[in-house]
Amino acid sequence: MARIAGIDLPKNKRGVIGLTYIFGIGLSTAKEILADNGISEDTKVMDWNDDELAKIRTTIEKIKVEGSLRSEIQLNIKRLMDIGCYRGVRHRNGLPLRGQRTKNNARTRKGRKKTVAGKKKVTK
Repeated sequence: MARIAGIDLPKNKRGVIGLTYIFGIGLSTAKEILADNGISEDTKVMDWNDDELAKIRTTIEKIKVEGSLRSEIQLNIKRLMDIGCYRGVRHRNGLPLRGQRTKNNARTRKGRKKTVAGKKKVTK
């Protein structure tokens, strides 16, 4: 089993797909990594030899991935909230921040509201 950047890559996936299991590496970056190291995209992860794994590891060490990338993203969000810009305020309130409407949709950011039946007024 290939372990890169603290992540166990799935053995039966193609190499280009297996690399995308690492946070911060998408499809285009995975293709670029394999092309730089001269490894076929169609080769499965379990068929990589130790030399190829070592090359991939050294290439990925140059890229910010996993924990360091997550912490950088969180610091960027915290900075936006601290300076009080529009995006920071939307983050703080848990609302969408890229111009989406919130009247009808935005359930993912706002949370699902439970509907409560209206109370009947007591007549005297």
